[in-house]
Amino acid sequence: MKIAIISRLPENQVDADVFCHALIKDGHTTVGDPAEADIIIINTCGLSSPPRPSHRNILMACQYKQQNPALKVIVTGCLAERYNNRSSGDPEVDAVVGIGSNAALPAIVRRLCADGAGQTETMAPRAMPLAVPASSRPARHYAYLKIAEGCNNGCYYCAIPLIRGALRSREINDCVAEARWLAGEGVRELILVAQDPTAYGEDWGKPGAICELLDRLQEIDGIRWIRVLYAYPERISDEFIAALVRNTKVVPYLDLPIQHCDDAVLKAMNRRGGRKEIEDAIARLRAAIPGITLRTTLIAGFPGETEEQYAELCDFVKTVKFDRLGCFAYSAEENTVAAKMPNQLDEETKQRRADHIMELQAEVSAEREGEKVGNTYECICDGIDEETGMYLLRTKADCPEIDGNVLTPADTPLETGAFYNVTITDSDTYDLYGYVEEKWRIKR
Repeated sequence: MKIAIISRLPENQVDADVFCHALIKDGHTTVGDPAEADIIIINTCGLSSPPRPSHRNILMACQYKQQNPALKVIVTGCLAERYNNRSSGDPEVDAVVGIGSNAALPAIVRRLCADGAGQTETMAPRAMPLAVPASSRPARHYAYLKIAEGCNNGCYYCAIPLIRGALRSREINDCVAEARWLAGEGVRELILVAQDPTAYGEDWGKPGAICELLDRLQEIDGIRWIRVLYAYPERISDEFIAALVRNTKVVPYLDLPIQHCDDAVLKAMNRRGGRKEIEDAIARLRAAIPGITLRTTLIAGFPGETEEQYAELCDFVKTVKFDRLGCFAYSAEENTVAAKMPNQLDEETKQRRADHIMELQAEVSAEREGEKVGNTYECICDGIDEETGMYLLRTKADCPEIDGNVLTPADTPLETGAFYNVTITDSDTYDLYGYVEEKWRIKR
């Protein structure tokens, strides 16, 4: 069968890679265009309150049945794990497979092809495999390395522990072995993911083990860039910063999911630190790593957030000037502590606040990108953009599938996965434009 896989979040991409390989091994092929597929698999995130991308993807997939009644739609991922057969919200879905049961997908596909019988399959979060078999990862020039599963932070707005369970860190040797195999398969950029990578090793009684892991990954031949996603401010120790500095393959980029800056709101969220800890972490990072790119995510409209607290958040965005920032209207996730709190704000207010913060950030982002014009940066080529016909590259400041791109004309052939020096000639709010000369290609 021809199978289209729709997967959105970096944290879930490793899961998609594994079941994609299993399906190919079972004789199926993958296609990029859902309109060409016999089966569409939506690998969902765990956010349940509509309208959310996972729900939109499910509805979109079901609409393809109007042109192809024989099409089968399967929902897997965090949403499926959390709500079982309630996750789709659409009777056109043929099967719902909890994330812990992804190993059953080839058998479920066979059954759907044979008799069309849909079903729900789930396993407990603790049954989710930590280790990823090396041969199950399709080769790309960048890859996500899952170093842990689950989370112990207990943020009151978050449903991740309900879906993926408590923190379970992978053994360092397992992570290094997979990274070494990926490098041998042509991966040049390694992106470390977990719900909280800075908590890596705490379940063994070894906080700060992320530093040792970075030291080990630095030694792997073939890996040129190492990127760490999601570093919680209260866990950004001097030792962690030192590890970022001494390991030269670690790009100067860090995502700090701070969510808010007001102490009272952070306490209501059950976050461990406050504004002082956030500002201290940012100051130490910028002092130790000049030019570091800092990204963050914010929540607007948390229960009880006052106009004054929201105004403080706006001032914080304008003052700190994060290089990258995403702001989301608070979503009351079922069975979380925050969903049961009083003083829930109306949807219009929450969305208005989130939209305004993104407008403020757009000004900051345009300013930050404009400062890069005239400079030359080391970039990795991700291939050609079909819409513009231009090459898409990224600087160290750009995480794939999340941040912006560097676009260059296609008149000079570039190799996907190769590194080039690109001189920036123009910019817009989120993207850069420039040119590369073949003589400036960097050895892989």
